[in-house]
Amino acid sequence: MKIVIVSDAWHPQINGVVRVLEITRRELTAMGHDVTLITPDQFPQIPLPTYPDIKLAVTPSRKLARRLRELEPDALHILTEGPLGWAARKFCRRYNYQFTSSWLSKYPEYIAIRTGLSTSWLYKVLAAFHNQAAYTMVTTSNMMETAKEVGIPRVVCWPRGVDLSKFRPVASAEFEGLPKPIMLYVGRIAPEKNLAAFLDLELPGTKILVGDGPDLSALAKRYPSAVFTGSKVGDDLVKAYCGADVMVFPSKTDTFGLVNLEAMACGIPVAAFPVTGPKDIIGTAPVGAVDEDLSEAIKRALPMKAKDCIAHAQTFSWDQATQKFLKNLVAFSAAAP
Repeated sequence: MKIVIVSDAWHPQINGVVRVLEITRRELTAMGHDVTLITPDQFPQIPLPTYPDIKLAVTPSRKLARRLRELEPDALHILTEGPLGWAARKFCRRYNYQFTSSWLSKYPEYIAIRTGLSTSWLYKVLAAFHNQAAYTMVTTSNMMETAKEVGIPRVVCWPRGVDLSKFRPVASAEFEGLPKPIMLYVGRIAPEKNLAAFLDLELPGTKILVGDGPDLSALAKRYPSAVFTGSKVGDDLVKAYCGADVMVFPSKTDTFGLVNLEAMACGIPVAAFPVTGPKDIIGTAPVGAVDEDLSEAIKRALPMKAKDCIAHAQTFSWDQATQKFLKNLVAFSAAAP
């Protein structure tokens, strides 16, 4: 099958959406499919206001339409709701082509945090975008219900996996000498990640934050007792996970949180708020804790065993996730009138 995936998230961004896109392309290619990505680096770009590390495609509609005509895909998937996503949606709507979409991040909350705009209005825009899709893929059954609540009716599940060949227990002296327990956060250092809820906690041990983003400098100055390492990838990221005692995930706006699975695969339990994503990953397994009191979640998660975390992570397969993605796709052809 010839598959085209349109995404506004791509390198040099380091985030869960980019990792999902990379892994899905790898898995689809290994299955024998022809996968083409249409990403911002193929167009003129401008930095996203308030987050200059993210580059957005400028006026992409004409070039993107030409690319789609040239490629003649069997299936088109729109991964994100940015300029490229809207341009692809516009093309499909104009010619009545079918496509699928993904709702991967709670952008209304992100935008509201940064701009003060109403989330109710932003969710109307989000629903309008996805309601043109044959199906909208979300990560969990809870997100399926949330999508329907905000007005997206045709929803299917596209689960997530974890790369167990990469994320596994290894010897690590990454944070040796620092007061324990080591409480680790991995992700963007940005307003929507609710990091103050973690950094304001008065707990024994050391708070470590791995990642980059627009709030890095300000938070490093505001919380001098915390350790900000910047971004880590590859083996360095694995060693960071394995050097921790607990993974702390304070975000309330993510729809999944791939880093939580990565931490579990390394034998590290997770502490989080009881929101979509962490509560879906953890479920009733003894691999982490969710609580409206984040400090209580950390205390409950810390004693949990590495072997249980690893075994739980092994139930999340990228092969199964990619098979589900394939099943959800529709033919890139004119929809029935």
